[in-house]
Amino acid sequence: MANPYVSYIKEQLWPRGAGREVWMIVDGARDRRIFGTLLDSYLTYSCLYHGDIAPELEVVAPYLVQLEYDDKYSQQLIERAWGSSWGVFLKCGAGIASLRRHLRKLVSVRGPKGETLLFRYYDPRVLRVYLPTCRPEELETVFGPIDRFWLEDESPETLLEFRVDHGRLLRNEFPAAAKAKA
Repeated sequence: MANPYVSYIKEQLWPRGAGREVWMIVDGARDRRIFGTLLDSYLTYSCLYHGDIAPELEVVAPYLVQLEYDDKYSQQLIERAWGSSWGVFLKCGAGIASLRRHLRKLVSVRGPKGETLLFRYYDPRVLRVYLPTCRPEELETVFGPIDRFWLEDESPETLLEFRVDHGRLLRNEFPAAAKAKA
């Protein structure tokens, strides 16, 4: 069944039509189909883990994917992802190498005992709770070159947008359900 929110989500991601500044971080651990979808596509993507990784880990790793407005694979990814917590969308004018370098810095954090832990910030269930807790300097670290993040709310009927303005986090809600029914 087609996702009723896809058209509205595309309007928010690309308000003026085509553009190459829209990205998605997909979480391969959420669904085994994610990695296959990337392999089958012509989209530009890069793993957020460093170096050579085992094939078992490659399938469940997070990937940065550049989305394209009228691309069938981008459409398919948005359709499958929305409502399934497959990842988050972002707007950024940086190239893939620079953006990947920035995002990789966020993948691991230090735990209370100094141990290295994976931080799955690219899970919308994590990011929508984490961002409002950040101090201005943390927001600067998380956002870096990123203009905004978009993600599903607890209910996929609402699209959340987070951006930073003068060190303050701004959160907007867009009622995708109302637009899908219109």
